[in-house]
Amino acid sequence: MNDPALLHALILGIVEGLTEFLPVSSTGHLILAGDLLGFNDERAKVFFIVIQTGAMLAVLWEYRLRFARAVSGLPGDPAARRFWLHLAIAFMPAAVLGLAFSRMIKALLFKPVPVALAFIGGALVILWVERRGHRAPRIERSDDMTWRDALKVGFAQAFALIPGTSRSGATIIGGMLFGLSRRAATEFSFFLAVPTLIAAGAYDFYKHRALFAAADLGIFALGFVAAFFSAFVVVRWLIRYVASHDFRPFAWYRIVFGIAVLVTAYTGWVDWSDG
Repeated sequence: MNDPALLHALILGIVEGLTEFLPVSSTGHLILAGDLLGFNDERAKVFFIVIQTGAMLAVLWEYRLRFARAVSGLPGDPAARRFWLHLAIAFMPAAVLGLAFSRMIKALLFKPVPVALAFIGGALVILWVERRGHRAPRIERSDDMTWRDALKVGFAQAFALIPGTSRSGATIIGGMLFGLSRRAATEFSFFLAVPTLIAAGAYDFYKHRALFAAADLGIFALGFVAAFFSAFVVVRWLIRYVASHDFRPFAWYRIVFGIAVLVTAYTGWVDWSDG
């Protein structure tokens, strides 16, 4: 691969796909990787929209039968209506708070210390939830959730507006804290990613639409495909992983990454204000 831009697109697409659905904050990883690769200008913001969409489509493909049943059953199937209602309810808190406070959050919190504290604070929450013991979950399957459970997970997702928190981490750990099984919380986090990432991508596309250029189609396509396939692997792997493992390894990884944020910011190696 002779063109450096294509190589950067491939790497960043893989980084997005590997981190979007794990409780480790894909945004933080993209900022770090983008800075290391020198790909952190305005065009990068547009590129990140594209690869985020690729990662989201991996969930749609993996659960295509589930979404197809939910769509076809919408007119008369109570379970299908409940599925969409729960997604809508869970989506609303982050959507409303994001529209109201996104500028303020970006201005005040997208700085090295708050980002690092979010990484480390999120890790401590994961360790605390896992340390609470293996209580029998109240809800074994995401289909058994009530609208109140969906609303609680939605408010948990709103914490991901804080840079470095991780959308997946907030929804999965929040779901477990509210009584969902590890598998149910993980699956619902996947489902909730679809409307959340679609809305976020559409909003960012509207803001940055003037930056899209036909000359960038090649790198956008490569990044999109790389994000799709790497996210697809992670989604399948994570469902198997949660069947017999907890999230403590991710917590310790977050602590290490949080320290890396502080070190790279202090040394000037990474400009975290560009996120």
